[in-house]
Amino acid sequence: MTTPSFAFPQSIAEKYRPRTIAEFVGLEKPKKILTKFIRAPYPCAWLFVGPSGVGKTSMAQSLCTEISAELHHIPSQKCTVEAIEKACHDCHYLPFSPGGFHVVLCDEADRMSNAAQLALLSKLDATAFPPNTIFIFTCNSTDGLEPRFLSRCRVIEFSSYGMATEIAEYLEMVWHAEGGNGNGPDLARLAKESRNNVRDCLMRLEVELMAL
Repeated sequence: MTTPSFAFPQSIAEKYRPRTIAEFVGLEKPKKILTKFIRAPYPCAWLFVGPSGVGKTSMAQSLCTEISAELHHIPSQKCTVEAIEKACHDCHYLPFSPGGFHVVLCDEADRMSNAAQLALLSKLDATAFPPNTIFIFTCNSTDGLEPRFLSRCRVIEFSSYGMATEIAEYLEMVWHAEGGNGNGPDLARLAKESRNNVRDCLMRLEVELMAL
């Protein structure tokens, strides 16, 4: 993939973070679904479910970029009733971005309070849905989520299973791009030890590069 150049130092994990849906390692089914969606986006709610570091939040940000939407990001454990009300209020105004859509991204939705889930039930109903808005929730598991909330979302599973070979090849590309020599670490083992967590793999690789 082509990596943009920056005028200031960055961690390798940030430098090689995918900017478009096509740039993600593995995740073929989520990429296929969302590539079709961005061709003709419409107001709806998505739930990205999967382990940490597999790319759920980055995929949501890439979707937002590709449809030129205005992003309203509610960080992990900040998904309160007040935060939801503010985001939905802001989505009733025309977005500053040219795409015409708002994207509300809520990280680790499985940790939000029951009150926040109840507040979202009405917001995600057709009668109260904010105009031109796409909700994206991420979580590691759906265990703590209300069935009524789940029924209002389109669920996509983000699985790291079977990605070890692709991740190792990707890490090899990064290793050489960052000046690594032929005596690099065992990348397949690194991917396995990181449980195919791409972010963790890149941080470990960064440490190995510093040791050269």
